[in-house]
Amino acid sequence: MAATEKQRGRTRLIGGPGILLVWLYGVMVVGAVSRSAVQIATEFDKAPLAYSLSAVAGLVYGFITYSLVRGGETARKAALVCCAAELAGVLTVGTWTLTDPSAFPDATVWSDYGMGYLFIPVLLPVTAMFWLRRSRAATS
Repeated sequence: MAATEKQRGRTRLIGGPGILLVWLYGVMVVGAVSRSAVQIATEFDKAPLAYSLSAVAGLVYGFITYSLVRGGETARKAALVCCAAELAGVLTVGTWTLTDPSAFPDATVWSDYGMGYLFIPVLLPVTAMFWLRRSRAATS
């Protein structure tokens, strides 16, 4: 007989709205990683900072996606910390691109607070943090 999620000590994080978060983060992983891979491979010397930051964003999205799918309290805490770091990155890079546009000859995923991605990069971590806090309250 297979152990249930709760017996193994792992609560699900992708029930209900969590499924949408996993889907959105998955789309962002594909978008950020594929974009940065092509840019790094073909024109890295044009905007190394921007392309490197897009690659970092893709890795952060990938880790959050993995944590949400994995589930459990440890994964929830790790995803929460990553979402906070993601939000800090979006706000920092977004502000930086507005105050010093010459530092970014090409856009990053987080440029202008994610305007090129319909502001999903700034909305997604906030939504995910609310969901992750709510999922903890539901399991307590």
